[in-house]
Amino acid sequence: MRYLVTGGAGFIGSNAAARFASEGHEVLAFDNLSRAGSRRNAAWLFERHSVTTECGSVSDFAAVRDVVSRFAPDVVLHCAGQVAVTSSVQDPRHDFEANALGTFNLLEALRLFAPRAILLFGSTNKVYGGLEDVRVECLDDRWTWPDLPQGCSEDRPLDFHSPYGCSKGAADQYVRDYARIFGLRTVVFRQSCIYGYRQFGVEDQGWVAWFTIRSVQKAPVTIYGDGRQVRDVLFVDDLLDAYAAAVARIDVSTGRVYNVGGGPQNTFSLRELVAELQALNGRPLEVAFSDWRPGDQRVFVCDLTRARLELGWEPRVCGREGVKRLHQWVSENLDSLPR
Repeated sequence: MRYLVTGGAGFIGSNAAARFASEGHEVLAFDNLSRAGSRRNAAWLFERHSVTTECGSVSDFAAVRDVVSRFAPDVVLHCAGQVAVTSSVQDPRHDFEANALGTFNLLEALRLFAPRAILLFGSTNKVYGGLEDVRVECLDDRWTWPDLPQGCSEDRPLDFHSPYGCSKGAADQYVRDYARIFGLRTVVFRQSCIYGYRQFGVEDQGWVAWFTIRSVQKAPVTIYGDGRQVRDVLFVDDLLDAYAAAVARIDVSTGRVYNVGGGPQNTFSLRELVAELQALNGRPLEVAFSDWRPGDQRVFVCDLTRARLELGWEPRVCGREGVKRLHQWVSENLDSLPR
């Protein structure tokens, strides 16, 4: 089949493009190459997997319309967008254009030129907001949800918080509604903390990779908040399995929304990840603390019941094993990582 991957030179996009190509599909990566590491990923895709990267922005409707009409994709994985809450606060217009407008442009191009294509959209757990009404308890080095032992389900009311939450939330709902109103075959994945190979993490986003990179570089990290915030973490290979399951079961998954993360069995607090990295490195990691960031949930853990029942999917890589794999990749590619 023909796979179009927007944001195809980014972390998730490059891993997905490589897998699709290795399975024998024709793949085109569409990316504006603005993010750190994207040019390295584009070169890697071309050299290792013969995947071409076409430079363009999803906020430019003419460019999106052109690539969709010309390439005629069977499947579109939409990863392009602005990815950090902090950046959305600093420049909310760019955040809106990259996330909300960019997704709308893609939906319109598909409606007009490829209405039978499958669209997989990478949304975010930030659409659920701060979850201030959920009771939290502090247990040692982590916050917990005693009343939600299985995590947050897709039935949780949406409560966008921060410009990033608004832009991704608007895109999330547009993708869902284009299935209902126009019959497009769309699937929304509300993703928790995804991590893995080829993730050039930065301080504002991709915290598992950022902490791992800094620990290998023997450089300090700053924790915003008390460090007891908890996230479920999902290794990128498991996320790609979820995408594949949705395509294979598109008659079931069309128009559906799925929480995808590590679930209750694969969680870290920031303090716990620091301890894990210190054990892997055999030395302390210098840590400073600063104020909480806007929209930072004390806990987020996905309830994976819907994905398990409808897609037959669940994570296979446990958190400790995934961090070990990422740590090894970072150690082997240290010279190419940002400092």
